[in-house]
Amino acid sequence: MLTTKFIGALFVVCGLLYMAGATVYRGRMSEPHSSNNESAGLEPRHRGLRFLGLKANWPGLVVAAVGAVMLLLPSA
Repeated sequence: MLTTKFIGALFVVCGLLYMAGATVYRGRMSEPHSSNNESAGLEPRHRGLRFLGLKANWPGLVVAAVGAVMLLLPSA
């Protein structure tokens, strides 16, 4: 009943937090001692969008999907 909805919401939140943490803690956002001034920004030149891929985030997606299914179940 209510516990199923609560656990489902908890799973969704935990899945989203896992995906955010995996993105944030993946690697350094900047190089400590950059020799040229062109790459003075926070993002490295070759970061790309791989950190948003399915390979790195599948555990968080699975947990969030299980939570979403639990939220969609009819309460008896």
